Amino acid sequence: MIVRPEASHDYAAIREINLAAFAHHPYSRQVEHLIVEALRADDALTISLVAEVEGRAVGHIAFSPIAINGEHLQWFALGPVAVLPAMQRRGIGKALINEGLKALRSRGAQGCVLVGDLAYYHRFGFRRSPELIVHGVPPSAVLCLPMTPHFPEGKVEHHAAFSI
Repeated sequence: MIVRPEASHDYAAIREINLAAFAHHPYSRQVEHLIVEALRADDALTISLVAEVEGRAVGHIAFSPIAINGEHLQWFALGPVAVLPAMQRRGIGKALINEGLKALRSRGAQGCVLVGDLAYYHRFGFRRSPELIVHGVPPSAVLCLPMTPHFPEGKVEHHAAFSI
């Protein structure tokens, strides 16, 4: 498996990966592919990586800038992250997350926020974050990974693509 930046020839595969990965997800509205496409169209994909196995794209992860209390503080949203169902539980998602976080750090990111399950994401250093509020999301699902000692508090504003 290799993890690499997305290329234009990956767009259709990325769409299919997200459609397949979230088709039966209980908390998905099946719009993850639209979120990625809208972020890309607005040049708001700070990092977009593809996992490739035997020349085939099988996983994808996106990172985009967020604002906290209206300020852009070099914090980013992780998501969506998706792996084809037949390829799950093989370390592909883990590799995408690790490479993505490494790339964020190399860009001087201050932190990363996601909406997800702590039982999975704690292994990457994420923790619950009652100091950060995502409209319409239970506080227990808001996770963060500070990358510096400075930790903001307040309302997290994702790119408009997340409102699709």
